[in-house]
Amino acid sequence: LFKAQLKATDIAAIGITNQRETTLLSHRKPGQPIANAIVWQDRRTEPLCLQLREAGLADAVRRSTGLVIDPYFSGTKIRWLLDNVPGAHLAAAQGELAFGTVDSWLLWKLTGDRVHATDVSNASRTMLYDIRHNTWSAELLALLHVPDSVLPHVRALILSRAAPPAVAAGSN
Repeated sequence: LFKAQLKATDIAAIGITNQRETTLLSHRKPGQPIANAIVWQDRRTEPLCLQLREAGLADAVRRSTGLVIDPYFSGTKIRWLLDNVPGAHLAAAQGELAFGTVDSWLLWKLTGDRVHATDVSNASRTMLYDIRHNTWSAELLALLHVPDSVLPHVRALILSRAAPPAVAAGSN
């Protein structure tokens, strides 16, 4: 905005695209990640995923989330960060941390650390979101020891000052 000599009020809308499975865990204040993001290809949580599969949880996870148990998804990455970053479990329990994929972190930063949210399409890729009930799964959060205080609000993320222009009949 500064280089373009624009004010925030000059922007009607923006689009955010992201790798839905790249996982960030940030301090709410000052909004900085507690560690590097864990990207979608990272396989370090495979041992935890194997434990969950061997415990017979694959069907329950699939019924709730529509997903297989795999390190690709954010749920086990959040657990890994909580377990491996000193002080992370305590900070999360005290409501000081915020989880998100790149979309929610960008929204957090673009709103001056005021809006911690995501949409259903991103939430549903975490292995923590119950797609049948359209809510975070208390069962899966407990299973992975992820406090719900770190989760973004799930809502439609259409933030715009004006309605989009009308499309003329017959045009593409």
